Amino acid sequence: MERVLTTHFADDRYRHVDAYVETGGYSALRKALGMPKEEIVAEVRKANLRGRGGAGFPAGVKWGFLPKDLSRPRVLVVNADEGEPGTFKDRLIMSRGPHLLVEGIAISSFAMTIHVCYIYIRGEFVREAKILEEAIGEAHAKGFLGKNILGSGFDLDVYVHRGAGAYICGEETSLINSLEGKRGWPRNKPPFPAAIGAFGLPTIVNNVETISDVPWIVANGGERFAAMGVEKNGGTRLIGVSGAVNRPGVYELPAGVNLRDIIYEHAGGIKDGKELKAVIPGGSSTPVLRPGEIDVAYDIESMARIGSASGSGGVIVIPEGACMVRALMVLMNFYSHESCGQCTPCREGTGWLAKIVRRIEEGKGLEGDVELILDVCDNMMGRTICPLSEAAVMPAQSFVWKFREEFDRHIKDQKCPYGNKF
Repeated sequence: MERVLTTHFADDRYRHVDAYVETGGYSALRKALGMPKEEIVAEVRKANLRGRGGAGFPAGVKWGFLPKDLSRPRVLVVNADEGEPGTFKDRLIMSRGPHLLVEGIAISSFAMTIHVCYIYIRGEFVREAKILEEAIGEAHAKGFLGKNILGSGFDLDVYVHRGAGAYICGEETSLINSLEGKRGWPRNKPPFPAAIGAFGLPTIVNNVETISDVPWIVANGGERFAAMGVEKNGGTRLIGVSGAVNRPGVYELPAGVNLRDIIYEHAGGIKDGKELKAVIPGGSSTPVLRPGEIDVAYDIESMARIGSASGSGGVIVIPEGACMVRALMVLMNFYSHESCGQCTPCREGTGWLAKIVRRIEEGKGLEGDVELILDVCDNMMGRTICPLSEAAVMPAQSFVWKFREEFDRHIKDQKCPYGNKF
């Protein structure tokens, strides 16, 4: 299988500019600087490169939303927050191949006539922030960033901005507010960031993996990238597999790979010879799947057809014998803690869900609690500024719909059938 990103990640030297250049690094930037800008955008469109941060919006289409008027400066913001539980592939890129990201930023910025980029990185990623800053310094020293890049007349400055550790700042308008020094609260849309974004300027926000794919696309062509995946979903994806598998880790696989193969072939199957009970396929906010639902292509359209999502590429494997009520309690505690509090349905609803699920798991559940969970979800879905409310609702609903018998048994027996104690 042809790889786009991880070919050289086993080489510790690859995070430094000299080793990166030895393997062909920054040759795509040299090529791009001699191309018409609209041609670069066209190649990204041809590639069917969908955003790798969760929403899956086509990158080339998003770039086209920038206003044609060049009288105002434009901004590129790279979303390196990666706060979705179960997701850890962007961290791998930043730690093992930071120059892939830097080169992708340079090419993307040139294509969109952008002269300043901010990498908004999750506050806990201290090591990765230092690695990125070192890579940016190396790129400046070699003429790949800064003034008159490679004699082209194009200028670009890149800054690393560390977040304060809020899940909500993975949402692009919350991220922009935080970048500006404001409280990380989502903004109403419209206006969209492409029109009025960071510091009131036209802004494109893209995920780390999305931008890191751009050098390969420019070097090899959008059609070749598209052919590696499936219709409407080009290229490869970095898929982080965690939970009860024999080989947890990050795997670069073609878009559209079978989810069962991800778990059993690449990740080595279920740990300790146990049976599979459930899979959260795309980070903690995506609806859970039962074992009979995993023979599905891992692409945006195929996952949507079965009522779930590939999301941010975080596959969480749950083995037989695990308590699904306890698992949901952990998730609801997370979303309650991370709600920014701006919208009442989310602020109150996430806290309410956490309390109800916790009392069920503790053996204090009441008749009607399961229906109450679903009722609260109905009053949260689609009623807030940003999708955090939906991010809590989707797992809550799917856990109840698909594992209702466990919730009912907890309430009937007034204890956790798996022996969990509090």
